[in-house]
Amino acid sequence: MPRSLLGRIWPNATALVLFVAFIFPVYWMFNTAFKPNGQIISETPVWFPSSPTLEHFRTAVSAENFWTLVRNSVTVTVLAVGFSLLVALFASFALARMRFKGRKGIILVFMIAQMAPWEVMVIAIYMIVRDAEMLNSLVPLTLFYTVMVLPLTIITLRGYVAAVPKDLEESAMVDGCTRFQAFRRVIFPLLAPGLMATSLFGVITAWNEFPMVLILNKDAEAQTLPLWLSKFQTAFGDDWGATMAAASLFAIPILLLFLYLQRKAVAGLTSGAVKG
Repeated sequence: MPRSLLGRIWPNATALVLFVAFIFPVYWMFNTAFKPNGQIISETPVWFPSSPTLEHFRTAVSAENFWTLVRNSVTVTVLAVGFSLLVALFASFALARMRFKGRKGIILVFMIAQMAPWEVMVIAIYMIVRDAEMLNSLVPLTLFYTVMVLPLTIITLRGYVAAVPKDLEESAMVDGCTRFQAFRRVIFPLLAPGLMATSLFGVITAWNEFPMVLILNKDAEAQTLPLWLSKFQTAFGDDWGATMAAASLFAIPILLLFLYLQRKAVAGLTSGAVKG
């Protein structure tokens, strides 16, 4: 076999094996969610349900506080990602374009903060929120989720800002734009790929976060979907169909958002290349 042909086959074969390994659990989760109970507990694996049912999804949606927890999760996720992007836009511009004392130290602090496990600070965070009398509130969750995704957001956007040629910004300022107007009209449109990537990371982090809400929000109506999902099997016993339906409902928004942002990121890259 020619060496060039072998060099093309093994990367594709490896990618195919990894794809199957990662996609199979997701497929089995959705597959189980549509199976009747008899096919779920069958000793012989049922790869395709012969008579799909939506009963498990109706059971999941009718669970106590489901829609309240959906609203809570959407609220804290959207606000946390929005706040982090707003702060990161200006912080990344300052770190990429301005020269000031301690700039490299600030970047190093952001990197260390991103590597630090947030779980070890849960007790300290709990004491702070308790002393502020804000337990069972969505405000502390939003603030701490913002802090969790902010370091990587700033570091990522800083790279995109630094990649934009300074000549474009200076040309806009020569034409009469202020520095803020040059940033808004020239640099900001070219940051689309970075904004999409960091938004997706922020949404996944805030949507899936478990330890913080477990400690801070004991009230059932102040919790979010990850905590509700962890209690689902206890609430419904061995109802694996309802459990998989709940997991599917939890995963669908992230899957759809990923597909949407992936397309937008590619469009942003193409747009940035043309504008450059």
